Amino acid sequence: MAEDIEGAAEQTAAVAEVDKFADKLGPFVLAAQKTRMAMIFTDAKVDGNPIVFANEAFHKLTGFDEAEVLGTDFYELIARGVGSESVTEIKTAFAGTADSDPEISFKRDDGTVFCAALFISPVTDDDGVVVQHFLSLVDHTSDREKQAHCEMLIDELNHRVKNTLATVQSITRQALRGATDLAVIRETIESRIFALSRSHDLLSHQNWEGANLRDVFDAALEPFRAADSLAARFRIAGPDVRLPPKATLALGIAFHELATNAVKYGALSNDAGIVAADWSINAATGGDQLNIRWHESGGPPVTPPDHKGFGSQVLERGLSHELGGTVRLEYRREGVACLIDLPAEGIAVE
Repeated sequence: MAEDIEGAAEQTAAVAEVDKFADKLGPFVLAAQKTRMAMIFTDAKVDGNPIVFANEAFHKLTGFDEAEVLGTDFYELIARGVGSESVTEIKTAFAGTADSDPEISFKRDDGTVFCAALFISPVTDDDGVVVQHFLSLVDHTSDREKQAHCEMLIDELNHRVKNTLATVQSITRQALRGATDLAVIRETIESRIFALSRSHDLLSHQNWEGANLRDVFDAALEPFRAADSLAARFRIAGPDVRLPPKATLALGIAFHELATNAVKYGALSNDAGIVAADWSINAATGGDQLNIRWHESGGPPVTPPDHKGFGSQVLERGLSHELGGTVRLEYRREGVACLIDLPAEGIAVE
């Protein structure tokens, strides 16, 4: 009861101070009330700098109404968790000895926190004695969020660049292994880098948030469809599945390798062969899997190779090692089959 009476007295005194303040600086107070910048006045004659005036912009920014603010010590508005350094910085600014304006966190009425730059100016009486402090707050929350977002994007970009360079390094290393024909080496490296570039373009159009699996197929097979009217000889089917960026890049290169092999030795090396690819999300031990099936038919009879070629190494490294999946290349006499099983984590059916 005593606390309620004391609080009411403080509120009454604060209101009286506001009225006195408004009478003395009427036009200025009216302008401060209407401005869009959050502004308050505190009583410099009392420890804690209790608030004697707050404009509408301040109420809107903080969520506090006039009854909650008037008579309240300024430091009660500071967000919980503010360190002693910030408190010292504010006190220095009140004393007029700060080298710069403080920028700290404040808590709103609902408990959320915003960041604001605090500009403190003394108000003196006729004798030059500081009787009040005029404070304006500039909300920097949006700037802080943009800065944090930019830092996150830079970190993500650095990560992606490193991954891309590692992929290019792997492509180059494998192309040079055991090769002696410079023309073949050049074609091998360039074609894989172009395949990687097409996947990058696809992700860029989606703000690097992922890509549709069908679009990944289309981007990887585009050069082959354009050559010798091969478009009609691809049979692609499957639900709308959205891939994360890492899977987009790895599968883009994988499909390029399979199509390259089909054009050189497989179903697309004659005039009658067909490539059929489909995919689905299926339940499996340890979690759902994305199952992708590539089947060739109608091409020359297939003979299993004596050793692993460049394409099979790219498939195994890119999909098995990077995505934690399994890849089975089957050299069936009627046509090559590639069975790809990937963990469905981060993969969504749209």
